[in-house]
Amino acid sequence: MLKIKVKNYMKEESGFKPPITIKSVVERIHKNEYMLPSIQREFVWKKDQIVRLFDSIMREYPAGTFLFWNVNENSQKEFQFYEFIRKYNKNEHTLNEKANISVEDDIVAILDGQQRFTSFYLGLMGTYTEKVPTKRYENGDKFPEQRLHLNLLAQTEIKQDGVSNEYVFEFLTKQESTEINENTFWFEIGKILNFSEQGKMFDFLDDMEIAGRFGKEKSKFARAILIKFWKCIHEDKIIHHYLETSQDLDKVLQIFIRVNSGGTQLGHSALLLSIASAQWKNRDARDEINDLVKEINTGGKETFDFDKDFILKSALVLSDISEIGFKVANFNVENMTKIEKNWDVMKESIRIAVSLVESFGYNSKRLTSNNTIIPIAYYLMKNNNPRNFVYNSKFKDERKKIRSWLSASLIKKVFGGTPDEILKPIRDILKNNFKEFPHEEIINKFRGKSKTLIFSEDDLEEILENEYGTKYTFSILAMLYPTLDFKNNFHEDHIFPKSKMSQRESKKYGIKDKDVLFYSQNKNKISNLQLIEGQENEEKSSTLFKKWLDEKPIDEKKEFMKKNYIPENISLEHDNFIEFYNQRKELLKEYFREILEIS
Repeated sequence: MLKIKVKNYMKEESGFKPPITIKSVVERIHKNEYMLPSIQREFVWKKDQIVRLFDSIMREYPAGTFLFWNVNENSQKEFQFYEFIRKYNKNEHTLNEKANISVEDDIVAILDGQQRFTSFYLGLMGTYTEKVPTKRYENGDKFPEQRLHLNLLAQTEIKQDGVSNEYVFEFLTKQESTEINENTFWFEIGKILNFSEQGKMFDFLDDMEIAGRFGKEKSKFARAILIKFWKCIHEDKIIHHYLETSQDLDKVLQIFIRVNSGGTQLGHSALLLSIASAQWKNRDARDEINDLVKEINTGGKETFDFDKDFILKSALVLSDISEIGFKVANFNVENMTKIEKNWDVMKESIRIAVSLVESFGYNSKRLTSNNTIIPIAYYLMKNNNPRNFVYNSKFKDERKKIRSWLSASLIKKVFGGTPDEILKPIRDILKNNFKEFPHEEIINKFRGKSKTLIFSEDDLEEILENEYGTKYTFSILAMLYPTLDFKNNFHEDHIFPKSKMSQRESKKYGIKDKDVLFYSQNKNKISNLQLIEGQENEEKSSTLFKKWLDEKPIDEKKEFMKKNYIPENISLEHDNFIEFYNQRKELLKEYFREILEIS
């Protein structure tokens, strides 16, 4: 890691600045005068994209606008900065090296243009390495370094759609670059930087004896291409850039997100993680958070889709930081020090909370708000992360309360919109009531508010209108089975098989035409759904419900009907679906009114 001392850029106002040359850009990158803030994603361009970029500048296409940020001494303390990649190795997942900056000087950070600037540098000063497809891994020459070359003796035909490259650029090994024929003479393009004036370029062509080897016309052609390329690099000021001089970090964040919205969408966490990385003293915040995200998403039986935003929000809440919004001011040195100090405990709380929710049968599709995990993790942390909380029988009642609160919160969508409005009040309750999960206290806290956990008759009607496969269906069904052990795989099952409810199938079972529409409209609704074990569901398949149920022993049949809210004393034949549906709907309403305390 080099010690970087950069020139002090004059205090300027924000705005568009005079354009500069590509030569100027790569030289400043080489001198570490241009840096990358850690909010930037990794370099991802492929060789053909780099080639296309150089072809574009030769064809005098615009290179786009670039965004620079003049970072003063104070703002430098809030960030980790990285150098541009000098040698790219695709097979070793090349990462940018951390920069060791002399903070007495301002630096220029590239907010938009990293992929293009890195490509310019790799083409003119760097190398690109990837495995040769035909080489076995044990071969010592399987990863040869390649440099970008330009064929001075050839141009390609342009297709009508204009997609093809006009100039022949290729990444070649040293050996490949020596292969010469009547239509091929490879020029290593980085050498153009050595030609401070065109005369030296002509001397090079004379030294290569182009005219003598390939003839006068070929020599003239090569000279024209080389002159054009020299002008592209040395003379043409095609790098148009905007310089942002504001040190308002929230403003910089918004600018960065806006200008990068056309590519991979970046969120607040990118900048905030950068700040955390700069302020953690004994750990690498970026590595710790990325590792935790990967672990909780794929470490269990089920998969989830937690992201860095979730981890950072959890850290703010679990650290009892007063303000939990994604604002740069909340990621100050004091708060980041607190998070780093408590990191191991918080990390364990999040792990247990995710495992607990997984044990309730949730996964990435069923957990409609990741933020519901945060109060659970906070509760666990306040209880010192009880060992084997997920399965130990002594915590059975607490798990039941958490599960009930979780299902209700998801169904009522209380974490939608602005989750901070509910996270902070719940945290305040948990601070004072952490021995038992305060489900009732949380309900009372939000009574009469927009994000209430109080259910009404209208809510009940809406609940029962949910259909198979929608994102809230599992949470609704889970409330019907408060004691269900989800260590086994449970499926959402159609009680009366939906495959038998098409118009064509309905006629086979003597369903009247006027009733066919009812079958079709209601087959997927909650009142025709149940949770049963995966193996049992596969065995049931599309078998008519009565036929399948009658195959069970009488005691098992009675237990099944009770557990799954199957109405008694009515026909369960397929042609009696309407009566079954209406009666079961009333049974479900009665149950939900009781558990949701709907009066």
